[in-house]
Amino acid sequence: MPPHPKAPPLKHPNDQAEDIAIAALGFIASDDKRLGRFLSLTGIDPASIRQQIGDPLFQLAIMDHVFEDESLLLAFCADIKMEPARLVQIHQRMTPHNHHGLRDG
Repeated sequence: MPPHPKAPPLKHPNDQAEDIAIAALGFIASDDKRLGRFLSLTGIDPASIRQQIGDPLFQLAIMDHVFEDESLLLAFCADIKMEPARLVQIHQRMTPHNHHGLRDG
């Protein structure tokens, strides 16, 4: 069996990261159950979302939330017609690295 093809490399280091995070938030908000869970787990006030959406750390929190639930991740990927491997690349580029080049956490 041939190896599974890898997602193509991103063209730019921050390729689509902000747009993807905003799309993920829109996807979450499109369903009351998903939105309720997001608000409950993050503790963010719905009125604060507009103020926070431009913050890269909030964008990362949105993506972290998506990645914590495989069914949510797969549904979001299907919705935006993106391979999960490509979304993983974008998420990794959003994640801060410590001084050793390793992901924090």
